[in-house]
Amino acid sequence: MAFDSIKNALFPKDDTESIEDESYDVDSKSVSKNGSKMVLVEPRAYSESQTIADHLKGRNSVVVNLKRVTNDQAKRIIDFLSGTLYAIGGDMQKLGNGIYLCTPKNVTVDGRMSDAEEDKKAKAKIEDDLDF
Repeated sequence: MAFDSIKNALFPKDDTESIEDESYDVDSKSVSKNGSKMVLVEPRAYSESQTIADHLKGRNSVVVNLKRVTNDQAKRIIDFLSGTLYAIGGDMQKLGNGIYLCTPKNVTVDGRMSDAEEDKKAKAKIEDDLDF
């Protein structure tokens, strides 16, 4: 009995090993606790990137509309969010011109949005292949 208490004092059990991969929550009032929200964000400056990252760390999906920032700011925001998504194991998909869907690890997205330019190129290739 005494040996067990000394053993536990010197070598405490670490129960967090199994949930280590799931521990990237953040303390913020604007982030939901259960990670079931989809947040729509239209940043006007690079400084709003941190708020978007906090939503992702809180396991919420975020749709980011970059049409109100300059091209340089949009690139910086995308770079910042790419790093955040890499760190939490998330994913980013382009939905349209300047619109991106950022999802944390606990969200899977089925399907893919096609780009109008890609559709035109694919259609032209098919038409070229069918010409006799």
